[in-house]
Amino acid sequence: MRTAAAAVLAVAVLASGCGGPAPSSGQGTGGEPQGEISLVTPIFEGSDGQRVLEEQLAAFRKQYPKVRVRPDYTNYAKLNEKLTTSMVSGRAYDVMLLGIGWVPPFAGRLLADLGMDRAELAKTYSPRAVDAGVHDGKVYALPVMLDMRFGIYRKDLFAAAGITAPPRTFAELRDHARRLTVRDASGKLQRAGMDVLSTDPRQVYETLLWAAGGDLFTPDGKVAFNSPNAVRGLELMTDLIRTDRALDIGFTKVGDTSIPIITDRAAMALGHNNLWLEIQAQRPELIAQDKIGTFVITDERPAMFQGGTLASMSASGKNKPAALALVKFLASADASLAASSQRGNVPAVRSLESSSYVKENAFVRFAMSNMDSAFSEGGVPGWLNIRNDFKAAIESALLGQKSPKEALDELAARAATQVSGR
Repeated sequence: MRTAAAAVLAVAVLASGCGGPAPSSGQGTGGEPQGEISLVTPIFEGSDGQRVLEEQLAAFRKQYPKVRVRPDYTNYAKLNEKLTTSMVSGRAYDVMLLGIGWVPPFAGRLLADLGMDRAELAKTYSPRAVDAGVHDGKVYALPVMLDMRFGIYRKDLFAAAGITAPPRTFAELRDHARRLTVRDASGKLQRAGMDVLSTDPRQVYETLLWAAGGDLFTPDGKVAFNSPNAVRGLELMTDLIRTDRALDIGFTKVGDTSIPIITDRAAMALGHNNLWLEIQAQRPELIAQDKIGTFVITDERPAMFQGGTLASMSASGKNKPAALALVKFLASADASLAASSQRGNVPAVRSLESSSYVKENAFVRFAMSNMDSAFSEGGVPGWLNIRNDFKAAIESALLGQKSPKEALDELAARAATQVSGR
């Protein structure tokens, strides 16, 4: 793993060669926002996404005809490098769309305090979504859209197994999974009782960690993901595979086009809200015949994973009035709905729960009605330095190379020096 210092040094060398984004034009010292500002976005990908953003920027220009926005399209895999390079070069983007969990690493240095009141914002957005943009009591970003992970199950397969309701505890989840698993005479898996391998393993583990009553970090920023409660989350993943044999390694994986919960190869899964669009495209009869259900993963408490995209602005930008106007616009109801609809995601604005888009998408509707159970990853400045190391630790437990506690203890020891790094 690269240290934070090494990462900054690397991007500093890179910045000296590429120069970063061009500086903003216009001083924006008062009055009507005006001038040119830059925007970096990891969403609105492809031609369809760019069309959606261009339509929204056209609407923005109608409100602020003297502001010109220069978008820079990227993806989340390259966003960290772009943000760090722009910061080191001293030529930061005026407005930045970034992920949940990304605020603490950049708050105060790259991101500006928006000077907004959390309680007031919670009237417009879910409080959990607002909190994703808050660090040290200050609001640095506004929520644009959310993407959630929660339990999905096949009602028809439940009924055939004589199971009348989704699981309410880890014990029930394991029992349901065992009863729903199907293997042929040779022992080859035909249907998984619970699919926890189609979704990013870190996000699965975190959801189970929160449901078990654990946390990633303590309130004062110390590692907590190897606490007894947190270990129980990884133990559940491991038990489903190694003890209950409700799923086999390799039976499914992240990125598969054949999704087991859709193709009758899994009875339950921990999945992403945009799976609804996949069901509509691949097997719409499952929706028409009411064969798909949802549930919040629950044990010590109910928990959904909350990811998503936030809008922020540069702490060093020279045109802050125009930048702040764009941040507010991108987090407004119309722009949130446009961004969410394009990706099948969850709008951040609470009033959109009554929109036709939400009413017609059962997974988005379910997520919005259970936002009190949403948890976000991150929370410490060094989060981006350690988050990718979770996968190897989790896989070592699932493969039986280490116990869940050993895997998480080793990860925690490495992470302890990184959590406060910038």
